Amino acid sequence: MAAEVMLVNEIESTAARLGIDLDNFDYSSVKLPPGEYCGIVSDDEDVYHDDQLEFDSGFGNIIVVDNLPVVPREKFEKLEGVIRKIYSQIGVIKEDGLWMPVDPETKKTLGYCFIEYNTPQEAELAKEKTNGYKLDRAHIFAVNMFDDFDKYMRVPDEWAPPEIKPYTPGENLQKWLTDEKARDQFVIRSGTDTEVLWNDARQSKTELVYKRTYWTESFVQWSPLGTYLATVHRQGAAVWGGANTFNRLMRYAHPQVKLIDFSPGEKYLVTYSSHEPSNPRDANRVVINIFDVRTGKVMRDFKGSADEFAIGGTGGVAGVSWPVFRWGGGKEDKYFAKLGKNMISVYETETFSLIDKKSLKVENIVDFSWSPTDPIIALFVPELGGGNQPARVSLVQIPSKEELRQKNLFSVSDCKMYWQSNGDYLAVKADRYTKTKKSTYTGFELFRIKERDIPIEVLELDNKNDKIIAFAWEPKGHRFAVIHGDNPRPDVSFYSMRTAHNTGRVSKLTTLKGKQANALFWSPGGRFIVLAGLKGFNGQLEFFNVDELETMATAEHFMATDIEWDPTGRYVATSVTSVHEMENGFNIWSFNGKLLYRILKDHFFQFLWRPRPPSFLTPEKEEEIARNLKKYSKKYEAEDQDVSMLLSEQDREKRRMLKEEWDKWVSEWRQAREEEKLERQKLRDGEASDEEEEYEAKEVEVEEVLDVSEEVLSYED
Repeated sequence: MAAEVMLVNEIESTAARLGIDLDNFDYSSVKLPPGEYCGIVSDDEDVYHDDQLEFDSGFGNIIVVDNLPVVPREKFEKLEGVIRKIYSQIGVIKEDGLWMPVDPETKKTLGYCFIEYNTPQEAELAKEKTNGYKLDRAHIFAVNMFDDFDKYMRVPDEWAPPEIKPYTPGENLQKWLTDEKARDQFVIRSGTDTEVLWNDARQSKTELVYKRTYWTESFVQWSPLGTYLATVHRQGAAVWGGANTFNRLMRYAHPQVKLIDFSPGEKYLVTYSSHEPSNPRDANRVVINIFDVRTGKVMRDFKGSADEFAIGGTGGVAGVSWPVFRWGGGKEDKYFAKLGKNMISVYETETFSLIDKKSLKVENIVDFSWSPTDPIIALFVPELGGGNQPARVSLVQIPSKEELRQKNLFSVSDCKMYWQSNGDYLAVKADRYTKTKKSTYTGFELFRIKERDIPIEVLELDNKNDKIIAFAWEPKGHRFAVIHGDNPRPDVSFYSMRTAHNTGRVSKLTTLKGKQANALFWSPGGRFIVLAGLKGFNGQLEFFNVDELETMATAEHFMATDIEWDPTGRYVATSVTSVHEMENGFNIWSFNGKLLYRILKDHFFQFLWRPRPPSFLTPEKEEEIARNLKKYSKKYEAEDQDVSMLLSEQDREKRRMLKEEWDKWVSEWRQAREEEKLERQKLRDGEASDEEEEYEAKEVEVEEVLDVSEEVLSYED
């Protein structure tokens, strides 16, 4: 039986009565039965109940199939068998769950039937799959949910004009960007709390913006430009924004939603859910909705078995690679695409339909990725026919589907593609078989996308047999870093796509030998990088300046699980999430590796910097600011000086308070000592002084009986 939600003091008193220590209690270990929420109210519970009262009549697992043949009694069983065969392929029909009404006068069927499934999800899938099904030339099925009839019957007979609400201007959702201290925000989740905080690094602390308990039921996610914060609930997703209070702006109905994804320009929100079928042998049913973020309208939905969405997948959720739909065309949100069997389905958002009404056919395709800035798809096809047909990487222009460039790759076992953030370069990491086919080695194919005819360079490491552990492009730059070699101390090499003498040739800048690193984290502005040793390396950090090719600092955040630069590249956050039971929380570092402050949080789940939208300044204006940086920096240097003096004053005040506390303790100790003086004197047999040097050491002789024995002697006269 679901228990009522108790107030905090009730919980504490109950815990005390039961002898439970709440400080050491692992809340994440509590697992509720599926479908049971034990009275914990979701943020959208009020909406959920309203919707249920208005629309849900309890028959969500029943469909109505219309436009069936009208047949006499003798053909009734044959028609029923045909319908049962069609609809049993989709889900399990309940016992006595197929009913075809008969006209009592003619004894013929009425041309429609009711089918009851075990679950509403199967009923929805049946409607999706068979509405418009052509039984024969004269009978095309029209399928509806039984609940829809009740909903439409409630529509009033007479039209009433909609209520026009007065216009109220909304909040400025970008107001946080106007912070006088030019600070950045981040969101954290720990326990049942979600907090949005300012990073006040100059004061070496955080400042609370907004805090809420049970704000989300699984995770939170910023939109790509930082306008919205999304939360996930069992009724669907919601987005929040505002200056300080984070008001709910829109909600998106999608029961049991598990995953969400924004389009790059924040225009659309993709939601995903997976539902178990009543027959365990069937695949999970997947529902994907694409919403307009501002209006909440469903622009397109996709439904089917998990197998249909797992083609080429890397096993994200139940075999489905997430995100299922990948967005292209930059911040305009113009195209999105899905990998299918032997094809890529590319959709445009003007009509949310396939480009040219057909998918791009590519035999045996296993992966593709969009350019971050241009409508160009890079796709990979592996070797076929035992090597008779080589693997290939192709660049395809959208919407024309014209192939811009193709490169055949021989003896390839696997490929991974890495786009540079401006779309200037594409690196293809190709694992190739040796001649004996017993081992592999790795090389890179480097595409110069913006240059004429898209020239390609081949790069092999000095030791081509080195294992590639990590690869990362410099954001907005021309350099990249590679971790290669064998653990526990691999090497890190830096390369440039241009040199001083030859802008069209890749060159190696340096190799750092024997580093405890397995992950690369470039600053968003380039130039600086953190070489990190996560997992087995226990949080080793090296802050490296790639311009000067020198290490700025080395540090450690023991058991660190996540590292993320703030959007300006001024600060780095390292965190330990509740994957580990100890040291949960996060550290904030300067770009050059100085630890600024540390926050410990029990049951710490998420740390996410709030993204910033691109600057409106032109490249020329940014260059002008860079030239005159000293003029602009004087103001901030003065502020830093004021902050430094304030911190010094705070330190002095802290030391003064500590000294006062010490003096008070010494005074109390002396007073207690004075009060106990007579007692001590009594214990010293009347000696008055406490000073040890006023006493003499005296030798005292002590006689000690070592042994006593008794012996009886006989006496003789």
